[in-house]
Amino acid sequence: MHTPVEVEVLIGGKAQRGWTHYDIDSDLFIPADAYRMSLSKTRMVLPPEVKEGAAVEVRLVREGTSTTVLSGSLDDRELDVHKNGQDLQLSGRDGAGVLLDCSTPILSMRQLSLGDVVTKIVRPLGVTRIRIDAENKILREKVNLEPGDTAWDSLRRAAEANGLWPWFDPDGTLVVGRPRYDLPPVATLVLNSDGKGNNVERLSERRSISERYSEVTVLGQAHAGGTGGGERSGRNNVRAKVRDDGMTVYRPKVVVDHEAINEEVARARGRKIISDARLRGYTLTATVLGHYTEDGVAWMPGQRISVKSEPHGIDGIYFLTGRRFTSNKRVGTTTTLTMKEDGVWLLDAHPSNRKHRRGKNSLPGRVVDLTGGSS
Repeated sequence: MHTPVEVEVLIGGKAQRGWTHYDIDSDLFIPADAYRMSLSKTRMVLPPEVKEGAAVEVRLVREGTSTTVLSGSLDDRELDVHKNGQDLQLSGRDGAGVLLDCSTPILSMRQLSLGDVVTKIVRPLGVTRIRIDAENKILREKVNLEPGDTAWDSLRRAAEANGLWPWFDPDGTLVVGRPRYDLPPVATLVLNSDGKGNNVERLSERRSISERYSEVTVLGQAHAGGTGGGERSGRNNVRAKVRDDGMTVYRPKVVVDHEAINEEVARARGRKIISDARLRGYTLTATVLGHYTEDGVAWMPGQRISVKSEPHGIDGIYFLTGRRFTSNKRVGTTTTLTMKEDGVWLLDAHPSNRKHRRGKNSLPGRVVDLTGGSS
């Protein structure tokens, strides 16, 4: 039995519950978590604080305890007055919204700390809470912030130059870091054929071989006679080959990358292509009742989930990349969970050798370097 949950929206110190309908989205791959709220009443008086641009905090309230799930601003407000009553609709995004909408400062920076670069990009737009989750915070590549670039594009490039990714925590903190594959699963989802012990309303598994490759060969070019900087002296051709041993059929891919000036860069490019292809090629989507795990933890991207499904032949751990809280009269209060293969995203940016349990359904997920050192 799921404990009833209410959603509370806080604007200008005033809180509103009892929403007729709501959707609250969060996805690590889609910048700007978003919310959409609807309220229908015979008559309502809007406080003056409820206006576009206002700071917003969205909370889940369960057994008197509130959990913040999004901090951002109000983008749109619509009040529809008709003969049967009034309908209010509010929608907005988290702190990434303004970074997507607005341009970045025109700057060119080299060898600054990542924290300094990120601060220069986002602080002028009102983002003041920043956390860099990385051991090495020195920018390894030059980052040019060009006219017309959005602040989010500049932030993403600066993060990727360090093998990281940006997102916003529910409390409004901008985080630049990596996925955590060493955390224990927060829940176990069960779908048995006989229906006994099930805690999933719906489970969909999508597999695709489109744009998947068994091996990727990256061709680049080093400067002949190069000295230092990792470039090979006296060699013009750069070649690196990596393989996805989760593929069972031969599907080769050759990529020419003129920025691959040495084998390390070429291998990283090959691993990234295979990692991205695996992410596109597999998605597990579950619908569950309520917005919390059985242990009382609110669902949140970045969690790891154990999934056991007899119809799908699944028994393994998956990485939660997105979740959507929904409530309406038709479906009630549910959460949609979007999961990917565990340990696949940003493979090159997670150097930990710590092994974690994989289920019998999981593909091996290893990217094998076939370059053979200096060959």
